[in-house]
Amino acid sequence: MTSEITKRILTSFGLISLLVFAFFYTYILVISLIIISTVSWVEFSALISKIYKKENFKMNFLKSVIKALCLIYLFLFSTLIFGAVTQIDPSLKIHTLFLFLICICSDVGGFIFGKIFKGKKLTKISPNKTISGSIGSFILSLLLVPIFYYLFNSLYIFDLICVSVIVSLSCQVGDLFISYLKRRAKVKDTSNILPGHGGLLDRIDGMLLAIPIGIVSWEYLITAL
Repeated sequence: MTSEITKRILTSFGLISLLVFAFFYTYILVISLIIISTVSWVEFSALISKIYKKENFKMNFLKSVIKALCLIYLFLFSTLIFGAVTQIDPSLKIHTLFLFLICICSDVGGFIFGKIFKGKKLTKISPNKTISGSIGSFILSLLLVPIFYYLFNSLYIFDLICVSVIVSLSCQVGDLFISYLKRRAKVKDTSNILPGHGGLLDRIDGMLLAIPIGIVSWEYLITAL
């Protein structure tokens, strides 16, 4: 267990470092988005193939449609992130970074609180998810609010809290969705590319849903003021 936690911490540190560099160097951002989208699509496609094993025209057509929709979504997601990070206004970069950090804190909070407090399971979809872990995800995400309130003192703290809660909730829902697919496919991880984490899709599953929702929430709750 200690070995797995160590691997998870080291891998997380590497991913966070990559995230920071991607926010300041466009070429790193582009390469990262291409690699992340490609690997995530391959891992998702493998899950779908394991879920729908029958080989007939109807099933093959369904698998092709689902994989195509996933590819389109990943392309739109990458385009959205690229557009948000490369905006001239530097504050927009900070806003986007805030959303990514909420996702990271939500994931870390869920992991730490779940391991420490354990308790009742959150849902049958994923036996490792607990109510205490879900609460921990919200708590750790909200710890970012005072920091960004200080950086953007023109923003209302209530709006920052709303965005944090919405993004954390979306992150957990995205995580549960991929957990549901893994349960259907009867696999623990989408791959073993990341030590301590499993697949790349295991790492970003919550972000794929939470970041777009977070950007929309930010637009309507904050920049619309």
